[in-house]
Amino acid sequence: MKYKTIIVDDERLARKEMRRLLAEFDHIVVAGEAENINEAIDLIEQEKPHIVFLDIQLSGENGFDLLERTDCNFKLIFVTAFDAYAIRAFEVNALDYLLKPVNPERLAKAIERLDEENNTKNEFRLLEFDDRIFLGLDGRSVFLKVCDISYISAAGDYSEIFTADGKKYLIEKPLREWEERLPEKHFLRIHRQTIINLEQIEHIESWFNRTFQLRLKKYPQTFAVSRRYAVKLKTKFN
Repeated sequence: MKYKTIIVDDERLARKEMRRLLAEFDHIVVAGEAENINEAIDLIEQEKPHIVFLDIQLSGENGFDLLERTDCNFKLIFVTAFDAYAIRAFEVNALDYLLKPVNPERLAKAIERLDEENNTKNEFRLLEFDDRIFLGLDGRSVFLKVCDISYISAAGDYSEIFTADGKKYLIEKPLREWEERLPEKHFLRIHRQTIINLEQIEHIESWFNRTFQLRLKKYPQTFAVSRRYAVKLKTKFN
């Protein structure tokens, strides 16, 4: 399999060096470069890359902001001169975190991780709203109806499932896998950390900057809908 890749870095020489390093891997194809977040968003929407090599400290911008403004349907490898962001990088499920100047052997290990993850990825079927899913939890087993899920929150490589009757389950599955499996008609990602059951919405109100806040049945807290997902939410009810 060939991986389509883009490089996001505000330094031209850094982009050139990364291209040179990636040229050693026959299955890595650099589809383009971006020097700021707006260019990166356009390039991601145009190319639909498998991998994004992302610098964190861009000129006047923070690379993490890119994750708030685009669908993260790609593997993310941070490339930065600073190690202070490593913990946060893995909190957003980055595949790897490379320090500049990038060591070719360290890069090879990152690519190897990508290959291993792709080769061991489990095939799974799409879920229906009336399906039951099997959850293995600390030596016990639970069958949960998909329709009884109120919302799911990201927890690193895990996810927390909150049910309509107030129960919570910690599952070793990333949020992106739930997003791919859950029925699109009934579930919607409202920001990077949360997927909700549309049938469980009790109240929606407009918020600042063309966003929304909503409440779910049986849960007192409000949930923020980020601007990029607010459009999707509106279309669900048109």
